[in-house]
Amino acid sequence: MGTSVQVKPLCGVYNENPLSYLVSIDGFNILIDCGWNDHFDTSLLQPLARVASTVDAVLLSHPDTLHLGALPYAMKELGLCAPVYATEPVYRLGLLTMYDHYLSRKQVSEFDLFTLDDIDSAFQNITRLTYSQNYYMSGKGEGIVVAPHLAGHLLGGTIWKITKDGEDVIYAVDFNHRKERHLNGTVLESFVRPAVLITDAYNALLSNQPPRRQRDQEFLDVILRTLRADGKILVPVDTAGRVLELLLILEQYWEQHHLAFPIFFLTYVSSSTVDYAKSFLEWMSDSIAKSFEHTRDNAFLLKHVTLLINKSELENVPDGPKIVLASMASLEAGFSHDIFVEWAADVKNMVLFTERGQFATLARMLQSDPPPKAVKVIMSKRIPLVGEELAAYEEEQDRKRKEEALKASLIKEEESKVSPSTEPVGGDPMVVDTSITNLSSSSAGLQHEAFRDVLIDGFVPPPSTAAPMFPFYENSVEWDDFGEVINPDDYTIKEEDMDQASMLADGDLNGKLDEGFASLIFDTTPSKVVSSEQTVYVKLSLVFMDFEGRSDGSSIKKILAHVSPLKLVLVHGSAEATEHLKQHCLKNVCPHVFAPQIEESIDVTSDLCAYKVQLSEKLMSNVLFKKLGDYEIAWIDAEVGKTENETLSLLPLSTPAPPHKTVLVGDIKMADFKQFLASKGIQVEFASGALRCGDYVTLRKVGDSNQKGGGNILHIVLEGPLSEEYYKIRDHLYSQFYSL
Repeated sequence: MGTSVQVKPLCGVYNENPLSYLVSIDGFNILIDCGWNDHFDTSLLQPLARVASTVDAVLLSHPDTLHLGALPYAMKELGLCAPVYATEPVYRLGLLTMYDHYLSRKQVSEFDLFTLDDIDSAFQNITRLTYSQNYYMSGKGEGIVVAPHLAGHLLGGTIWKITKDGEDVIYAVDFNHRKERHLNGTVLESFVRPAVLITDAYNALLSNQPPRRQRDQEFLDVILRTLRADGKILVPVDTAGRVLELLLILEQYWEQHHLAFPIFFLTYVSSSTVDYAKSFLEWMSDSIAKSFEHTRDNAFLLKHVTLLINKSELENVPDGPKIVLASMASLEAGFSHDIFVEWAADVKNMVLFTERGQFATLARMLQSDPPPKAVKVIMSKRIPLVGEELAAYEEEQDRKRKEEALKASLIKEEESKVSPSTEPVGGDPMVVDTSITNLSSSSAGLQHEAFRDVLIDGFVPPPSTAAPMFPFYENSVEWDDFGEVINPDDYTIKEEDMDQASMLADGDLNGKLDEGFASLIFDTTPSKVVSSEQTVYVKLSLVFMDFEGRSDGSSIKKILAHVSPLKLVLVHGSAEATEHLKQHCLKNVCPHVFAPQIEESIDVTSDLCAYKVQLSEKLMSNVLFKKLGDYEIAWIDAEVGKTENETLSLLPLSTPAPPHKTVLVGDIKMADFKQFLASKGIQVEFASGALRCGDYVTLRKVGDSNQKGGGNILHIVLEGPLSEEYYKIRDHLYSQFYSL
């Protein structure tokens, strides 16, 4: 049998819950994605908790909470301790996303599932890879190679290719085949016939997405109509994902048409998000990279977008029409929640959703049942403690400090009790008996009180935790070369200062930390959260426009037919969408399609048998290789045998080799062959998808109709009457290949 592959979903099948899947390859357990929802519902993580300690590696595909939100909690509470792999943007932007979610929650609740330190601790274990970079696992995973490839959904978003013994397992969820302003389309179509493909059915029922230009223009038209009617626009967005595409659309349109309506990007980490976007141009679309190469223009040097990290800054802006892109997209918490409540009653205002809200969130409820309507919301805020509450808090903190001091003193006292004994150890030749007064002159120096210690050979275990040692006194110099007394305290960095400096430098991405964000982290003012239920009468308009950046259903089906995997596993999508795509793929893609339930382990081991064989030296001595690009190829006739150490080997035939048909190796592009024929003086042109050569000969590529899943195998067909011209063109065609 081939490489053993099992897939077990831990979350995100037959629904739109976060994504988390366990893939076992020959016993090596790989957790692909570790997502959580905006409710931070711990019940969703129960399947992960049962297997977290057995995970050998973690692969992250996208920098949003649906794909990595549970990573800090899993490492803190669930026993997950495996190395993590992701692209650089997923690491950087994912860290900012978790910061933003933590601070948004902390401002409205006593959030204690994880802390900023837990986030830093989880993300410092991430190994960052570039696209197409092969990473070779070691130890238990020896022979497994993982490589990230472009997904096209979010910046740094990844399709993971996992290879062992020549068989590929492809994990491709949330991919986008369409090129956008800041991202190129996915490279999923470059993979053909993988052993296993794991993909999602999220958009399987969504068809006929409008062209990008049309969608962008409709988006801008809706915005301008509201602004010109003196309305305000709230765009609930993620922290550092699809919001980058929206910022570019608005920035470029405002620049081209010289508009003056203010645009605000409001998250706790907005400045850091844009700073990192500026430094990730090589991960973006070809148009952005080329523009920077030629003109040094950075697309994310935003002139018309103001970055805010506090709602009070927005409140200081003069009243009037404006656009605010604020986190969170679900409206469950964060700045978007508060702004929605404030603006909801004005019919001139608008909420513009650019993605479907997560299940059971305020955003999803508004999208499924549009206004006008009344909704109940919980308004929470953090306020400083005053009066008796502050006194009680300080008293409690003082009590804790005294308890800690008492505990420390007790520990110190216990340590002093187990200090090295001054009694001599009987029978040890290295013991010096201090009762002997008639010491030789060479030992006279030991008679000083400070040196009356027991001297024990260093190889003898000490009787306590504090090992005795020879006394040493350092004569410290109290002045420098200029005679000035040195005070060591002047050069000592206080521990708390070091902690804060460490957080600034390491905790938040090498020092890129918003000033306001830093003040929130280091704010130690005693405070509490007060909450109240409020009824909001929603009169503003609500518009949904799809900027999720995912391929639609018809495109997914075409891509899957092209890739044509041997086995297909469907995850993440509603039950209806999953069943719809499953039935389609059974008929048109491959006969082995799986849609497992939560914690249902399915075996997708390849039906092919793979054997490792050696080429014997006797056989290799008679083989003539031909150069083909970076490879050398040859045809061999051999028989399988066993060597002295019982390993399989290819040996020379014991009988004469039978004749074989000529094999042409290589590939040809019709456009390149057209130029080649033209250089030989042959009149050539494209007509109806074929290449017409001269007067009578036609060259075309034809797919193999027997190949299930689409035209993955192409044949070149040469049509025309047998003539001198026909044979001439055929010879030119053969010259483009290597014959064996």
